[in-house]
Order: sequence, then structure tokens, then C-alpha cells
Amino acid sequence: MTNEAPVWRDLGVDKDICELLTELGMTSPFPVQALTIPDALAGRDVCGKAKTGSGKTLAFGIPMIQNLRLDGKAKARELRVLILVPTRELAVQVSDELEPIAKVRGFRIAAIYGGANIEAQIKNIKKGLNVVVATPGRMIDLLDRDEITVGGIEMVVIDEADRMADMGFLPQVEWILRKVERKHQTLLFSATLDGAVNSLIQRYQSDPCMHEVEAKEITVEEMTHRFIHVHQRDKVKVAAAIVASTSRTLMFCNTKVGCDRLVSKLSAEGVKAQAIHGDLRQNMRERALERFTKGQLPVLVATDVAARGIHVDDVEAVIHYDPPPDHKTYLHRSGRTARAGTNGLVVTLLLWDEELVVKRLQKRVGLDIPVVEMFSNDQRLQNLGDWDPEK
Repeated sequence: MTNEAPVWRDLGVDKDICELLTELGMTSPFPVQALTIPDALAGRDVCGKAKTGSGKTLAFGIPMIQNLRLDGKAKARELRVLILVPTRELAVQVSDELEPIAKVRGFRIAAIYGGANIEAQIKNIKKGLNVVVATPGRMIDLLDRDEITVGGIEMVVIDEADRMADMGFLPQVEWILRKVERKHQTLLFSATLDGAVNSLIQRYQSDPCMHEVEAKEITVEEMTHRFIHVHQRDKVKVAAAIVASTSRTLMFCNTKVGCDRLVSKLSAEGVKAQAIHGDLRQNMRERALERFTKGQLPVLVATDVAARGIHVDDVEAVIHYDPPPDHKTYLHRSGRTARAGTNGLVVTLLLWDEELVVKRLQKRVGLDIPVVEMFSNDQRLQNLGDWDPEK
């Protein structure tokens, strides 16, 4: 073990889990983990204000696994821990991250989400699961079918509660929580704790320990912004010219149909791209996201809802192929780049009748950058980051 390992032990983490964390290269805890793990291990309800990427999966995962009592094989259809997440992608991500720790203690964990074969999920449940990471809709389906019970739940985790609220899932979350009758520990993590999320805290947590991690906000100043006036027939070629000089680009369209159409047009231009949106089969979405994450797919075309499940650090450029409907969406999309200390390129493509909307959007985010007309043969497209639109 390395010298850093005792840092985990200082939080009360058991030796076997400390050793695994060190083996996995996690030599010291992130701030959210250092703050919340001791209280969670003590059995307290915990409310953590932390953004995606802050390390909160281990913040609830470590105490969750450590506090579970070993009592032989899990009973079929009975759970010990329920983790509720807003998206399929996050369910898979959380399950994958916690599986090594669960394995150390001999616990079985699985992701349960809509869009996948429910019969296969039921078959897995009947083998006996200790921990389930579920999206609310699929969890309700399984409860309605009486294929799973929450009578033995010892801990509930609500992850990314703010995104649950944004996506309209809180009524489903509350429906599930009302079914958990046994006294249990509740951990809640969210980027914001006001409004509907605060109501959830008031109703379903008992005297929670409140912890806030000050996450560094990505500001518009940390991104390189370009606004390009294009012509309809040349728009795809302009996009293709931009991505030719980047290794990993995330493009946004406002509709699912628009995503599919853009992928088809990019392919015709020789650009490898795949779409990710709610109408695609889950395995297609997962495969596309995995290829994009590994750098095997240079361009991912997404809707705003689907992009909620994308957490990739090395996105070199974000292209608003369709200008976003409002300034908040612009910032949310653009924040997919400029992560992990890098300066990201953000490009908005607009047609002649969209200039007024984009100018209003610029004003709301504090930008004043000229809109420059370009055609697909413009040499400046090869290196938009170094070109100054003011000149």
C-alpha cells in the first residue's frame, strides 16, 4: 500500500476497501468524499451539494457497501440498497464504478433502466441482487409487476436530484420512496438544493448532514466562442470542415430527427458520426457513447436531453449546429468542453434569419463577438481557435 492509503482510513473506510481504492489508483479522496463519507458511515442521512464529476459516486458507494451486513446470499426479488438516477447512461456508469467495491464484499450490483429488455432484467433480479442502480420509470414497472420488492431496503440514494427535477421525474421518485416503509438511511446528491429538490429533502430525509462542495464553475471566458453565419446548402460542409481539425467533437441539434439527418449528411461528407437521442435503442446509445469516450468516434450528434448522460473530459469542440433555444442551454451545451483545465472551442452555426436570436443569446451570457460569414472552403475553419473574429 502507498503512503496515501491512510487518508481513506482516516475517514473510517475499512482496510479491504482502502486497498482496492489504492490498487485502482484512487490514492486520496476528493473533497465531496472527505466531507460526506464519515457521516454516511455513521448511518446519518446525508445531503450533498456537488456537481457531476466531483466524485460523488464513491461518496455514497463506499459507505453503502461498507455498511451492508453480510448475511449469506441475497434473497431473490429483495434489495438492500436502491440508487435512483435520472438517465440510463448514468445508471450504467454508477453500476460500473461501484462493481469492484461491491465485489470485494461479495455483493451483487446491477443497472436497471428503460429501453433494455425487461425480461432479461427480471431474470437477473431473480438471481439475487443486493444493490440496484435504477431509473425511476423502470423501477416502477418492476414494482408494478411485483418482480422486485423494496421491503428490505436499508439505504436509498438519490443521485443528481436536480436533473430528476429538470426531467420531470420527481413524482416517480416520490412514488418509489413512499413504498420504502422500513427505517432506512437516505443519501441525496444534487447540484442545486432549492425548489423541488428542497421539498424532497424535507419529506424524505431525517435531520440530514448538509455538505456543499464548491465546484469551480466553467465560465464563458474559459471557452473560445465563434459565431459563423452559414448558408443552408453549405452548412453541413462547414461543420465537416471544422471537425476535420478536431479529435473529439460534440454537435447539438434541437430535434431527434435533426440528429439523424445530420449524421447521414456528415457521413456523406466522409465524417464518422453517430447520433444519441431518446428514440434510439439503448444498446446503440451505449455503443456510440462508449466509442466516443474511447476516442474511436470523432463526432457525436446529440439532443439536449440525451447529452445529460454524457460526461467526457476531452471534448475538444462543441458545435451548436442548431442555435440553442435560450442562453441557459447555450451554457449547458458549451460546458461539455473546457473541462479538466482545458480551453474548449464552442462554435455556433447560424442562418441569416437566426442572427437576431443569437445576438440576444450573446447578450444574456455576456458576450459581444462578431458573427462572421464563412463558406466551407474558408481556410479559417481549419483553426478557428487561433483566428480572431474582431480583425
